[in-house]
Amino acid sequence: MDIGDKVADLTGTDETGAPLRLAELLEKGPLVVFFYPAAMTRGCTKESCHFRDLAGEFDAVGASIVGVSADQVEKQARFSEKHSLNFPLISDPDRTIAEAFGVRRRHGPNKRSTFVLAADGTLLSRIDSELAMDRHADAALAALRAARP
Repeated sequence: MDIGDKVADLTGTDETGAPLRLAELLEKGPLVVFFYPAAMTRGCTKESCHFRDLAGEFDAVGASIVGVSADQVEKQARFSEKHSLNFPLISDPDRTIAEAFGVRRRHGPNKRSTFVLAADGTLLSRIDSELAMDRHADAALAALRAARP
């Protein structure tokens, strides 16, 4: 996806086993979608917890957060519970959502990438960094603040 592209209405399964549509999340306002390689790993835990810790700041700009990985629902549930994550985690084991966003690798886990979407689904910003875990939430928040009128 490139800046200005619109995201398709994709559906996944959240950590509770319920279906979750990106369009429904976008109805609430801007959305941050972050892809992480694997739940329960050190880097992905650091990244996810940083999003959790900044949840109040994302709320203040009217944005929601959703994490996506290829992990099964059960692992996503354990990950969310263990770290008190306060946002949905989508299980994308066939990597359909990752493919749509262009972060699916041919071999190995998905790329670590974050997408900031306006309420109409238009891509405002993309953050790519495999090693700077805190950069994703910080840059997403900066992009949301810059986009505010």
